[in-house]
Amino acid sequence: MVERVRVGQSQVAAELHAFVENEVLPGLGLASDAFWRDFDALLHDLAPVNRDLLARRETLQAEIDAWHKARRGQPIDADAYRAFLAEIGYLVPEGPDFSIETSHIDEEIARMAGPQLVVPVTNARYALNAANARWGSLYDALYGTDAIPEDGGATRAGGYNPVRGGKVIAWTRAFLDEAAPLAAGSHGDALAYRVDGGVLVADLPRRRRGRCPFPPRSRPCKTSRARDTTACGIPARVATWT
Repeated sequence: MVERVRVGQSQVAAELHAFVENEVLPGLGLASDAFWRDFDALLHDLAPVNRDLLARRETLQAEIDAWHKARRGQPIDADAYRAFLAEIGYLVPEGPDFSIETSHIDEEIARMAGPQLVVPVTNARYALNAANARWGSLYDALYGTDAIPEDGGATRAGGYNPVRGGKVIAWTRAFLDEAAPLAAGSHGDALAYRVDGGVLVADLPRRRRGRCPFPPRSRPCKTSRARDTTACGIPARVATWT
């Protein structure tokens, strides 16, 4: 059973209460009594409103489900469907233009772009999954949107289009050259990426009989005979685009 602490008319899990008391409030300069008093009042003020909104959502969903079931197997009439959604209040008339102003917003929210996923850097598996998710989402975002033009046979319709896929890969590698350039060479020539001695390494095609094609002073390079490639290191901090 979860241990709880009574706060006004509310009960808060003891673990959450301790976290707020010991780690959150000290850094915010808020008095404990005032915070919990206002928190309790906020819950009891908005909880009934939230319950009403959830009930309204359930009603709308039931009406929409019934509409579709009654027309199962029939083509959807877009005009009739829109009229139905307006009738039940799901769609409302567009109002006049408006603007919203906010204040007292943390810099991390208002001005600083942050990652979509936060992971503990001490957990290698979580960090790898996060990097893989971002890489995949960039490819998906480019392939499935008009960020990549459809001319030259690079259409989105149907199954996988290798012409469009090639444009996506080329755009991404050019972006990496701009955002996280290698010490020498291009991401467009990279055959693979790996970490070697704490340094991110890109394997590039060999160009001169196993000799490193780049001046020794320009970058740390190693020749990999097994892959017949030149491994070109870049500082680990440069690899943080993932």
